[in-house]
Amino acid sequence: MSERKGNHSFPLPQRARFGKRRGMTDWTSCTARAGEWFHTLRDRICAEFEAIEREAGSDAAFTYTPWQRAAVEGGEGETGGGTRGLMKGRVFEKVGVNISTVAGGLAKDFAATINGASAEENQFSATGISLVAHMANPHVPAVHMNTRFLTTTKAWFGGGADLNPPLPYAEDTAEFHAEFQAACDAHGADYYDRFKAWADDYFYIPHRKVHRGVGGIFYDHLECADEAAWDANFAFTRAVGEAFLAVFPRLVRRRMGMDFTPADKARQLEWRGRYAEFNLVYDRGTLFGLKTGGNIDAILMSLPPEATWS
Repeated sequence: MSERKGNHSFPLPQRARFGKRRGMTDWTSCTARAGEWFHTLRDRICAEFEAIEREAGSDAAFTYTPWQRAAVEGGEGETGGGTRGLMKGRVFEKVGVNISTVAGGLAKDFAATINGASAEENQFSATGISLVAHMANPHVPAVHMNTRFLTTTKAWFGGGADLNPPLPYAEDTAEFHAEFQAACDAHGADYYDRFKAWADDYFYIPHRKVHRGVGGIFYDHLECADEAAWDANFAFTRAVGEAFLAVFPRLVRRRMGMDFTPADKARQLEWRGRYAEFNLVYDRGTLFGLKTGGNIDAILMSLPPEATWS
């Protein structure tokens, strides 16, 4: 199997290996299995979003741009890359869905900030999917979703999703949270409470003293000490992706045909400014991508197509 759009190819063995190599577990096939899931999820999400555009009378479609990991100062052995998927349509004013699988050496000063890494043990691998949608109609919420698998001397899953409506609807907020609560409850009795609270803490803009949206879930360092833990954490991460695919298109279809006023649009553009501030100042993924030789356009695809500051 290989990457299907963008001519970006990764080997995808089917079984995980839990042997050792130079102080860290050999997670190669686990990374490949997780990467294949992220590719599949990307394809399903993009197909659903394109179907929504067709329902709105638009022929907009995703364009796919492959990229290779760049060398980073202080790093070594850089390999891998990814594909940026981007669509600008009638419903989705701008939506990016990125996938990547990269490996190599972290810059030694940055390695000290990463779970299980250090200046001496700076090798890492990472695979994941990242999505941000900015909508044309201000009644339709913007959204973010990201899930990932990383390895250093440790291995773990992380991710989350949060809803960012310029004009919040209690019904939409409740439905979004209910879908992710169901995914969490199936895998850990305390997952939803923990990961919702983490999202509330993480998706906060300190200098504005506001949350950037109505929350969701956020999790990180869901560690894989053995094969059973890896299987369980991978299953949960897949459930997060399935929850997103189940709930967000419903919310889009519910709101995309609503009339809106110039004041509604102004509110949306102002709220996008807050979103941009968070992603440029506080977002971990932005920093990680910049520090590990990621593609600049893919990293910054989360920024809105238009925003205002008053």
